[in-house]
Amino acid sequence: MRILYSLVWWLILPFALFRLWWRGRKEPGYRMHIAERLGFYPPPSIAAGCLWVHAVSVGETRAAEPLIQALLAAWPEKDILLTCMTPTGRATGKELFGNHPKIMQAYLPYDTGFMMHRLITHFHPRTCILMETEIWPNLIAQCKAHHIPVALVNARLSERSLKKGKRLPALIQEAADGISCVAAQTETDARRLRQFGSRHVTVAGSVKFDATPPEDAVKKGHQLRTAIGNRPVLMCASTRDGEETLILDALAALKPSTTLLLMVPRHPQRFNEVANMLSARKLSYVRRSGLTADFEPISPDIQVLLGDSMGEMFTYYAASDVAFIGGSLAPLGGQNLIEACALGIPVIIGPHTFNFEAITEDAVAESAAIRIHSAPELMQQAKQLLEHPENCHRMGEKAQQFARRQRGATERTLDILRPFLDDRQTGPAAARKE
Repeated sequence: MRILYSLVWWLILPFALFRLWWRGRKEPGYRMHIAERLGFYPPPSIAAGCLWVHAVSVGETRAAEPLIQALLAAWPEKDILLTCMTPTGRATGKELFGNHPKIMQAYLPYDTGFMMHRLITHFHPRTCILMETEIWPNLIAQCKAHHIPVALVNARLSERSLKKGKRLPALIQEAADGISCVAAQTETDARRLRQFGSRHVTVAGSVKFDATPPEDAVKKGHQLRTAIGNRPVLMCASTRDGEETLILDALAALKPSTTLLLMVPRHPQRFNEVANMLSARKLSYVRRSGLTADFEPISPDIQVLLGDSMGEMFTYYAASDVAFIGGSLAPLGGQNLIEACALGIPVIIGPHTFNFEAITEDAVAESAAIRIHSAPELMQQAKQLLEHPENCHRMGEKAQQFARRQRGATERTLDILRPFLDDRQTGPAAARKE
């Protein structure tokens, strides 16, 4: 089955490369480092025996940040290879780690045995740590062939993904057998991962709760809030295609409120598209990219602030009173609500949260979040919170308490990884033992 899977990759490779070029029209980063996606890399700036962490994009890279910092602290003699699959993920890694001398970033190649073999023989990693849902059959097979333990951490698996995986049981079972240990986010995730065929599954929680809001980002958020003035701010975070239309159509429910809508599309290639939506509706707006570095005052006539920047999500949250988490009005599975909760921001979430099911349900149960089922209901709930600051403040405190109670997953994950990272436990002998 894996041979057939590999053959499919080689057949679609020209189309995959064309897709990179096509996406590069709007996001030039897709046309950079193309050779890395085929397994060809510049000379490594890190030593052999590095710890390889793979985080597919922005969310996973941010989630990996506390884990990577903990790995560097616990094993200071080790370097980190951080791979991703999107330009925004790579930019996030640059933002978080800068030019850290012990961290090298690269793209993960397409999942063929040849390309994965080239990556492994180029960097010679000691251990491979996959974040969240990154199960690549040839990557895992090549790691097994080179006696490299594979760990799946901060792991989550929705019911939808479980059903998809069961369509290719032989391929998925082989990949699951090659994973040495799994640190799942929740008991529900652990149960599904075991049904997936994973062994050695332990519940560790979500390392995203251990990410500390950067002080400079929070400070910038307070500066942005000063520029906005005393107006209430409703943030719509990580909105996806189709959701902005629903939100903007329902925006009239806030009138004649002075509320400022802070809209932050999830994907940068859609910034201009959303700006065109605002213009078509004759909504007065300003783009974040059009503001000065020290945030000049924003006119009270402005109805929408378009967050068209990368790496400023904590800044946007810190400037907001209430946050709606996108990807949940449309059936896209939702996004992570943890960053908003960590800053004490009341959260509103839509009906479609299957990617973060357990955490979302817990947040709703603890009154840290409110679930709505439509854009008009979103505006109604936001209006009620914004018109009653005491209720908004109380819910924000519950959100922050909820986030604090979830902390500690990074240390639990380290305990799970430790047998595979200590020198005396790794290498061919350890792999054979596993």
